Amino acid sequence: MKPKLALDERIVARCREAAAAISDSVLEFTDNRTTVSIERATLRMLGVNGAAPDGTPLANRVIEAAVRQDLVDGGICLPFGRAMRRSGLDAHGTAALIAGGEAELPAHDDDDDAVRESVAALSRTAVEGIVEVARTRDAFIQRLGDGERPLLYVIVASGDIHEDTVQARVAALAGAQVIAVIRHTAQSLLDYVPEGANTGGFGGTYASQDNFRIMREALDDVSEEVGRYVRLCNYASGLCMPEMSVLGAVERLDMMLNDALYGVLFRDINMQRTLTDQAFSRLVSAVGGIIINTGEDNYLTTADPLEAAHTVLASQFINESLALRCGLEPGQIGLGHAMEMDPLKEDMLVLEIAQAQMAREIFPKSPIKYMPPTKHMTGNIFRGHVQDALFALASVMTGQGIHLLGMMTEAMHTPHIHDRYLALESTRMVMNAARHLSDEIEFRDDGIMRKRAAMVLDQALEMLESIGERGLFRALEDGMFADVSRSFEGGRGLDGVFIRSDDYWNPVEDLLKIAVKS
Repeated sequence: MKPKLALDERIVARCREAAAAISDSVLEFTDNRTTVSIERATLRMLGVNGAAPDGTPLANRVIEAAVRQDLVDGGICLPFGRAMRRSGLDAHGTAALIAGGEAELPAHDDDDDAVRESVAALSRTAVEGIVEVARTRDAFIQRLGDGERPLLYVIVASGDIHEDTVQARVAALAGAQVIAVIRHTAQSLLDYVPEGANTGGFGGTYASQDNFRIMREALDDVSEEVGRYVRLCNYASGLCMPEMSVLGAVERLDMMLNDALYGVLFRDINMQRTLTDQAFSRLVSAVGGIIINTGEDNYLTTADPLEAAHTVLASQFINESLALRCGLEPGQIGLGHAMEMDPLKEDMLVLEIAQAQMAREIFPKSPIKYMPPTKHMTGNIFRGHVQDALFALASVMTGQGIHLLGMMTEAMHTPHIHDRYLALESTRMVMNAARHLSDEIEFRDDGIMRKRAAMVLDQALEMLESIGERGLFRALEDGMFADVSRSFEGGRGLDGVFIRSDDYWNPVEDLLKIAVKS
C-alpha cells in the first residue's frame, strides 16, 4: 500500500529502538525463569497426554510431584527421563505411574548420559512433528488459496464443540475465512488444560486438544467444499499459554490469541508469570507457523479511545519487538487495534481511518487484526449494522489483514447463525464496493488525518521512552496501559514461577530455538 500519512520515519525508528530496549530488558528477566506451564508444555511435547482418574491432566500431576521434590528449577526433562528409564514405559505410561503414586521423579541416575540421549531424541521427534504440521498448512494454502484480504474472521461460541462445527460450516459457506472458537468463560484462569471433547462450556467452548482436533477436521472438510483454506483460531493466553500453543501447533491451528500483556491487565495474572510464559509460547508458534493475535484492542474498552490511542501504538511496538525476539516472522504478528470511538462524534470515521492507516504503514508486513465496535453498541441493531458497515469501509480502505466481523446484535446475545450471515453479506458488499477506493485517495498535508497520526506517533514515542526509563514491570504497576494497575508480586500464578538453576536443561526449548533460525 502506498503511504499516505507522511509519517516521520525517524520517530518510527526511535519507537522501535525504545521498544527493543524494553523487550530486551523483559527477556533478560524471563530467560532466567521457568514456569509450571512451560514444564507441562515440555512434557506434552515429549508425549504426556491424558488425565488421571480424577480428571486432572497427567502433565499437571507430574509437575505437582516435581514441585514437591524441588526439581522444577532444573527443568522437568532430566528427572522425567530418569523415571521413564526406570519404568521402561513411554512418556504417557510413566506419567500415569507418577500420577498414581507408583513411581517417583528420581533426582539422580547412574547413567544420565543415556537419559539425556533418549529425551533429546523424543524432543527432536516432537519439534520435527510441529514443523511437518506447518508444512501441511502451507500445502493446503498453496493448493486451495485462502481468499482476498482482509481475511473475514467470524466467532462461534455455543459451548458445545459439535454444535460449533455446524455453525463454523455455515459461516464458511457464507464467506468466512477464519473461524475463531471463543473459549469458555474464565478458562484463562484455570491452571490446567481440560482433557477430552468438552461440550459443556459457558459463554464459549472449552479449549482442549480434542476440541482443537474436532474443529480442525471439520474445517478441512469445508475447505475442500468451498475451494479455499478456512483458518482456525483459538486462544493461547492465560495461565496455560505455553501448553495451548503446543496443542495448537500439534493440531494445526492457524491463529492463536497471544498477547504479552492481556492476561496481566484484564485477567490479573501475575506479570512475571505471563511474560515468562509468552516467550516460550511464541517460540512454539514461530515454529508452528501460527499467526498470533495481540490484544491492544481491549485497551480501548477501559480507556478513552480518543485519548488512549497512543497506548495502543506503544503496545504494538512492544508486542512486535518481543515477538521478533521469540522467533516470529513479521507475517505472523497479528497486532490488534479496534474501532471503538463514539460513533456520534464528529469526524469519527476520519479519525479511525487515520489510525487504521497508521497501523498499516508502521507495520506493513503484519496481518493486523482489526476489531469491530463493541463499546458503543447499544442494542439498536439498525444503528449497529451501520456502525459495522463504517468499520468495514475503514478496514478495506486501509488494507487491514484480518477483519473480525462486527455483529448487529453485539451486547445482546451470542450471535445466531443468521446474525453471522447478515454480517458477512453486508461486509462483503461494502468491501467489494470500495475495494480500490484507497488507490484513488490522497491525504492532505495539513488535513485531519496526517495531524492525528503524527500526534499519536509522537505520544507513543514519549510513552515508550518513559517505559524504557522505569521498565515494563513498573509501567504496569503505574497503570500506563488501559488505565489498569497491577502488582509485580500480585495476581494469579506467581507461585508457578521458578528461577532456573545453573544446570537447567530443556532440549525441547533448545531445538525450538534452532528450528526458528533454520
